[in-house]
Amino acid sequence: MLKKRTYSIHVLLAAIAFPAAAALAATGEGGESKRRAGLASAVPAGATPLTRPALDFHRAIDVGVRRIRAQRRAELRRERREAFATLPGGVSRETLDAIASCESGGDPAAVSSDGSYRGKYQFSFETWAAVGGSGDPAVAPEAEQDYRAALLYAQSGSSPWPVCGV
Repeated sequence: MLKKRTYSIHVLLAAIAFPAAAALAATGEGGESKRRAGLASAVPAGATPLTRPALDFHRAIDVGVRRIRAQRRAELRRERREAFATLPGGVSRETLDAIASCESGGDPAAVSSDGSYRGKYQFSFETWAAVGGSGDPAVAPEAEQDYRAALLYAQSGSSPWPVCGV
């Protein structure tokens, strides 16, 4: 009797987790129980009535998450633009444009042939870090590169750019 209850509990658990496996387990070895249960010609059920609402629910969550992430990325871009909008040290935009034009043709993703100088102003990693940058200068936003170049110009004048310094 106890064994029968244990088996019934296992079948119920299996039916919840694996409906098709539970149906086969309930039939046993003999064909008689299959015929009695009507499982001999059973085919897996198609989509249940709850499948479509569940899919719609998950899709709505995915869309919502994507929208929230897109809004957050837009906010971060706006904050970063605002943070680097004004140039420090009274450096003019024309001075920076002249240096950038000479150093990289104004390309914020430029990398020197040996890879040691990167970005619009051809920063070395050490110089980039010295003015508060982190990571690769060539992948930093252009506004941040402008800001960091202005900081460097305010600290050292045109000496970091011996050929292109104005």
